Amino acid sequence: MAHRNTGRSSAPRRRPTAGAAGPLLWIGPALLLIAGIVFFPVLYMFWTATRDLSPYGQDRGPAGLANFRTLLQIDELPSVLWHTAVWVVGVVALTLLLSLALAQFLNKDFPGRKLVRLAVLVPWAASVVMTTTIFYYLLDPDVGIANRLLVDIGLLERGYGFTKQPGSAFLVAMAVAVFVSVPFTAYTILAGLQSIPADILEAARVDGARAGQRYRHIVLPHLRPAIAVATVVNIINVFNSLPILQVITGSIAGFRADTTTTLTFKLIRQNQQVDTAAAMSVLNFALIVVVVTIYVRATRPTRAAER
Repeated sequence: MAHRNTGRSSAPRRRPTAGAAGPLLWIGPALLLIAGIVFFPVLYMFWTATRDLSPYGQDRGPAGLANFRTLLQIDELPSVLWHTAVWVVGVVALTLLLSLALAQFLNKDFPGRKLVRLAVLVPWAASVVMTTTIFYYLLDPDVGIANRLLVDIGLLERGYGFTKQPGSAFLVAMAVAVFVSVPFTAYTILAGLQSIPADILEAARVDGARAGQRYRHIVLPHLRPAIAVATVVNIINVFNSLPILQVITGSIAGFRADTTTTLTFKLIRQNQQVDTAAAMSVLNFALIVVVVTIYVRATRPTRAAER
């Protein structure tokens, strides 16, 4: 009897479980690293916020939600939350507007463009504390060069304490935050600009679209993913930007120029309320998660990139 060829291969099949476990072996170290430096500190932060801690950090037992109730009883908390909203929205919005203009300029072909691009990176590459300290002393009412210049040209009769008053110090801190945030944001947007096909812009120009129309209907939609990434990164960085606020507004008494981040450290250093500061950290974490989630869901950058 002739042998019937069923067309089936005699080679043994691979078990699906082995193939599924293969990628896990490669990404396992990365997952362990993420768990160690991200998830464990977050869980420990939540656990600490529910403990009764001494001024020196000694755990005296569970405290339930008492730390959160103490935090909500701080009279200055509403104004601190308002400062935080102004700080984040103002710095991120100004950074995006300036970066959009700067990225357009850096995308042009002009003599010395490489040197200009390198110069733009300096504020981002330099130490934030060092940059902020330079601004702090430039605006010193007694020895600051900027103050001296304003007096010499007649705009001021004498040196003004820009960093000594809560309102002006807060504005100076915002200006410094924008200054150090623009380079990264501009380069992120510049990368998005360079990914736009030139033939699309040329076709729109041939069809009679003006420069403003091309920018609004072609350039900005293509920049949406880059702007979304830059915005999320800036929100996180600005929200937690302690060095700038600490240098510029750290010497001001009270909480008149504080955000939630600086309030956390004042609770530890000045009030020695370590457990209340832990509750403030949890509130900080919850606020940043909510803000980023709302922004990402509102902009939907991945859907824009898939179109």
